Amino acid sequence: MGTATDTGGLLLVQLLSPAFPTGGFAYAQGLEWAMDSGSVHDAASLAEWLADVLDHGSGWSDAVLLSLSLRTGADHAGLDDLARALCLTAERLTETLEQGAAFARTAAPLTGTEASPAALPVAAGRACAPLGQLPARVIALYLHGQALNLVQAAVRFLPLGQTEGQRVLAGLSPLILRLADQAATATENDLGTCAIGAEIAQARHETMQTRIFRT
Repeated sequence: MGTATDTGGLLLVQLLSPAFPTGGFAYAQGLEWAMDSGSVHDAASLAEWLADVLDHGSGWSDAVLLSLSLRTGADHAGLDDLARALCLTAERLTETLEQGAAFARTAAPLTGTEASPAALPVAAGRACAPLGQLPARVIALYLHGQALNLVQAAVRFLPLGQTEGQRVLAGLSPLILRLADQAATATENDLGTCAIGAEIAQARHETMQTRIFRT
């Protein structure tokens, strides 16, 4: 017989799946420029790029913002402002706001939470907070979904097959789990990124004449 916790766990997987309708498939966080320029050209360079983004870039900042948004009494409006301020490029801001708005709108009737727009990690934390799941699990599933979206972008752009893409994703599992554990107890003082190459890629993507992805 199922329990409330089981139901919450299944709904968590549903909400944080890349198949959840946020339009995430259309975004690549500057990875398209990195692939077009040759910085990312095979499975090894893709794995290195994704690991850096998760550990030192938007992955870490999103993980901390999500963690803070899951907590009782969280100031979601303030965290949304902070999330916006942490976006260093116009495309990154558009990406998190548009996906966050779509997430909040679709998740609200499923979770009984607010439908008001917010940056993606804040919207996700606000919606997932009532599900009674361990923060580290929520964060790990969120980061896994973000990584999968980027792997799928690479599979569409590079001569990289689905099997090789899945190997890259599986190889990121230890890092994702470590970051989720760290972010689960993090504070605002732990926010901070240093993924300069990824930030440059996002900025340069804005001026590409031919693009598959929106960011």
